[in-house]
Order: sequence, then C-alpha cells, then structure tokens
Amino acid sequence: MSQQAQNDFYPDDESLAMAYADVCNAEIQDLFDAGADIVQVDEPYMESRPDAARAYGLEALNRALDDVKGTTAVHICFGYAAIIHNRPAAYSFLAELGDCACKQISIETAQSNLDLGVLADLTGKTIILGVIDLSATEIETAELVAERVRRALPSVEADHLVIAPDCGMKYLSHHSAQGKMRAMSAAAGLLRAEMGAAR
Repeated sequence: MSQQAQNDFYPDDESLAMAYADVCNAEIQDLFDAGADIVQVDEPYMESRPDAARAYGLEALNRALDDVKGTTAVHICFGYAAIIHNRPAAYSFLAELGDCACKQISIETAQSNLDLGVLADLTGKTIILGVIDLSATEIETAELVAERVRRALPSVEADHLVIAPDCGMKYLSHHSAQGKMRAMSAAAGLLRAEMGAAR
C-alpha cells in the first residue's frame, strides 16, 4: 500500500509502510475475531521492488502480523497474468520470507515455470503453490497440473503443500475459470492416489 499511496505526511516510505502495517494488524485481528480460519495478505510490491522489501518490507509484514494468533498467509504476486506477460524464472524476493511471521506463503509457478529449488529456503512454511496458468484461457489437463505439483515435491513435503491458481481469475471467462478449477481438483485426486499407492 505504501508503494501506491502519495505520501504527504510521513517522513519517508518506511514510516508510511509501518503505519499501514498497524492498520492492517487491527483489520487482521478483527477478521479472526469475526471467525475467519485463515487470513491472506496480498503483497504485489515486494517482488517488483526488492530493495525496499529488503530494507523494510519484511519488518512491515511482521508488524502487520504482530500478536496475531490465527493462521496467516502471504501471497507474493508477479502481477495479473492478463497484464504482466513476461515473468522471471525466479522471485527476486522470496527466500527472505523464511523469516516472516506468516505460516503459509503463496507463490506463482505455472506461468513463469518458476525454479522451485528456492522452496528449500522456506522450510517449516506451508507453501500455497500456484499451478494454474492465468495468462491463457486454455484449460490445463489434470496431468499437466499434477506435473506442476510434482516439481515442488523434492523441496516441500506433501503435507506442507496446498495447490492453488497462480493468482486471481478475474480476467478469465467463467467457462475457463471453472474448467481450470476442475483440472486442479482432478490433479489433487491423481496425486492423492499416487501417494496412497506409494505408502
């Protein structure tokens, strides 16, 4: 939020970010008080502005989660796939989140074909793995989605993995979004069957 706001009051962007963190903390507490099971914070600028993220982004995120008792997640975004077409094969700010207060970290891997070796730096976190490409309207097969999940298994234990779309589906048609979600559900079934057979 501090990256999108005009600052006419605080001495610098870091001070503004910390003020936003305090407000977010109150809102997160209210969401849990109202009965939320999980609260996810979306963070689109840590990736695109890694220097600011390293300077104070992690501190601001942890401040937003200070004294929060419920399960929290943070989504590190590359930007909407319909708008941002070219993605790097690695995040510029991700391993640092090993030190964040969030229990779950949501990343995008489908469109970028992300190098998943970095997940080893996030041991102890549950990884919400984006495995649905939102840059294309074509519906993936269940096997393709399952293969995207399998790429993560050397770095993350299955019980610390949640599969999800890369990001929001607002730019997809209803038909495409539904089909992609069905493919994701079917992939989960395939993987459960494989893992059950391997035990």
